Amino acid sequence: MAASCTLPVTQDLSTLRAKLQGLLRFLREALSISNAHTVDFYTESVWEQLIDLPPETVLAVLRRSTEEAEAQPLEARPLVEAERGSGITDFPQIFCETSRKLVSVEAFALAAKYYSIQNLGICTPFEQLLISLQGNQKQKTGKNVKPDEFMNLKKSHEVQAMSELISSIADFYGIKQVIDLGSGKGYLSSFLSLKYGLKVYGIDSSNTNTHGAQERNRKLKKHWKVYHTQSKLDVNGLTLKVTKEKKMKDEIKYKADTERVCNNSPTNQEMMSTSDFLSDFSGSVISNIRKQMENLHVCSHREENLCFENAFSLIDLLPINAIESTSSQIPKRKISEANKERRKTTSTSSESNIYSPLTSFITADSELHDIIKDLEDCLMVGLHTCGDLASNTLRIFTSKSEIKGVCSVGCCYHLLSEEFENPHKECIQKKWGFPMCHYLKEERWCCGRNARMSACLALERVTVGQGSSDFQFTAPSTRPLPTESLFYRAVLQDIIKDCYGITKCDRHVGKIYSKSSSFLDYVRKSLKKLGLDESKLPEKIIMDYYEKYKPRMNELEAFNMLKVVLAPCIETLILLDRLCYLKEQEDIAWSALVKLFDPVKSPRCYAVIALKKQQ
Repeated sequence: MAASCTLPVTQDLSTLRAKLQGLLRFLREALSISNAHTVDFYTESVWEQLIDLPPETVLAVLRRSTEEAEAQPLEARPLVEAERGSGITDFPQIFCETSRKLVSVEAFALAAKYYSIQNLGICTPFEQLLISLQGNQKQKTGKNVKPDEFMNLKKSHEVQAMSELISSIADFYGIKQVIDLGSGKGYLSSFLSLKYGLKVYGIDSSNTNTHGAQERNRKLKKHWKVYHTQSKLDVNGLTLKVTKEKKMKDEIKYKADTERVCNNSPTNQEMMSTSDFLSDFSGSVISNIRKQMENLHVCSHREENLCFENAFSLIDLLPINAIESTSSQIPKRKISEANKERRKTTSTSSESNIYSPLTSFITADSELHDIIKDLEDCLMVGLHTCGDLASNTLRIFTSKSEIKGVCSVGCCYHLLSEEFENPHKECIQKKWGFPMCHYLKEERWCCGRNARMSACLALERVTVGQGSSDFQFTAPSTRPLPTESLFYRAVLQDIIKDCYGITKCDRHVGKIYSKSSSFLDYVRKSLKKLGLDESKLPEKIIMDYYEKYKPRMNELEAFNMLKVVLAPCIETLILLDRLCYLKEQEDIAWSALVKLFDPVKSPRCYAVIALKKQQ
């Protein structure tokens, strides 16, 4: 570890527990909103049970601009002031003391905002951490490569930020080995290996993902050096620059003219002709390249669509002269041999720069030595590890002496296992996804699946922000949530309950809404998929339900907006639980939460990072 580097100061365990206690006081009252299922919205009279306000009021408040909210007097913001003083003991301005219904949207929104990660002040700034890790040494960036040349914009944004951090931690410790859990298609693993020279083991439970990642990485390594150090094409932004093409032509013409004057010998008649080269490079090939780049541009906007293959086909279209740095003294007949040798060299990985995809299902008790034979001091990372894998990543880190650091970005909170969710159900599981820290275990805290599901909602994607303090929702004409599809499903549930006597069904409707032309069509298709006889329901009965609930669609919209507002608080609880767990470990020197990504581009943007003490 670099002795001259001082890592940023983070809050201690007692401070984090105090913030956790305040968050729990709020969530004990508010969690019922997140746990209500929109499918049962009308059948269970959810609005009447939980909200004591008209939906128009709720929507109006949530759409109010930040400036209007901040202009209110201090007494309209009791939560922040109370937290600064003696602490919060109850929430009379948010929920009714007797009915426990929501009575103040303003106070609810301010509390939810205050208890989000950004406003609790528990995050370490990303740039500050990088500066501390890198010290006075400039971070090694390997080849001048940008990940958006090989993957979509969202994944590129994630990989670029996370790989830089991981590389900085590796340099900080003097480590070359990285274990990427839940590596999936190998986005992060390949980039860490090829750009930063790290030896990466990507472990994924899916054999399909592992095989695909291995094949993509093989192709990428084959073309990496040529593509980024010898190609004269500017693919930054996926656009072929005409000026670079013209410059190349001018340079080649100048070089050819000079050679004709200085080297008028029989030997030079065997050399590559400049006119031949230009005809190859500037003719139909350029047109094909541009088409390939247009395809790349389209692909880059598709979620989870790695465009390695398209990038490689672009290189394959180029004549060898465009990418091979050949001397003018090499005859044409020797170019193919040189090309073969170059391909052999670039396709062979050195021992210190390799990515090895492995297939294995990882649990908290997985023995890494059985999976990785040459396990050494390493870092453990995970980019959007689903459910319990995020928690297990931290547990493996704390239990294995070889793992010196961890950087984990979790996702899919609804897939977490909860220890206290079904207290009366016998279960042999000993290590749960949530909770992890002692305090929440002592509290026997449970979120519930619906609440964890709502924690995956992206507040930033449904707000129009002008800064970190903004709290302004989109205009009514731009619905941030698929309200109509949720409305269809909720009304369908009431039809199923009344007409078929079914309150719970194991089957799921699925994505019928997108395939339906109307509410009537939606109901017919849904009943058929659920195995119910839709012929017993005439069109009039179906449409009567629609007309009955249509005026109340705004209730569902307002309720879902409340769930979106509350979502960051539930995510904060899950992440605070993981951070407190790390703070409880004796051999950890430093741990923190770091916001790695732009939440609009990548809503699950927080990394849990920890470094062990040096022996």
